[in-house]
Amino acid sequence: MILAALGIAAVLALYIFFVYRIMTRKTFYSRNFGIALVGVALITAALILTMQSSVVISLGMVGALSIVRFRTAIKDPLDLMFLFWSISVGIICGAGMAQIAVILSVGLTVGILLLEKLPVAKAPMILVVNADGLDAEERVCAAVAGFAKRYSVKSRNVTAGAVDLVLELRTAQGAELVKAVNVLEGVRSVSLMSHDGEVSF
Repeated sequence: MILAALGIAAVLALYIFFVYRIMTRKTFYSRNFGIALVGVALITAALILTMQSSVVISLGMVGALSIVRFRTAIKDPLDLMFLFWSISVGIICGAGMAQIAVILSVGLTVGILLLEKLPVAKAPMILVVNADGLDAEERVCAAVAGFAKRYSVKSRNVTAGAVDLVLELRTAQGAELVKAVNVLEGVRSVSLMSHDGEVSF
């Protein structure tokens, strides 16, 4: 019963992880948040299984969790998951359900290590172009189209006779793209920035 419930929770948590990974098309994708989604689902399932054993235990757990206060801001979702994990293991063991705590801890450890090994989809690159002439955007976009199948203009900043463009794109020919844009008429500067997709604070 316990293993079956935790197994189903693990499968559904992994499903949520992969859906989040596919649906999140931000430049800065947080792998830690995805892992935290899986961890929180398993921890919550273990807590609920423990609460089902006794009304007294369930009331005690509600009271124990309600007194927890984090006075320090926690910016990383993975840190929050580890805190929740530690608190949950203490409560579950205190309720005399050490078996659930052990299964939860082993399962979470294996799950976190496996999810950390999964490769992260390559994040989009950011191309920043500073050019003279209000018609520079057309020339820049035409050049970018030769190196990237899809791209989008994220920002346009137009001043007197000049334009600053920020484009989001994916390409395997970054150096060639920069050279092609740099030789365009009116282009003063070109910057291509890439990111591994992780957010650090």
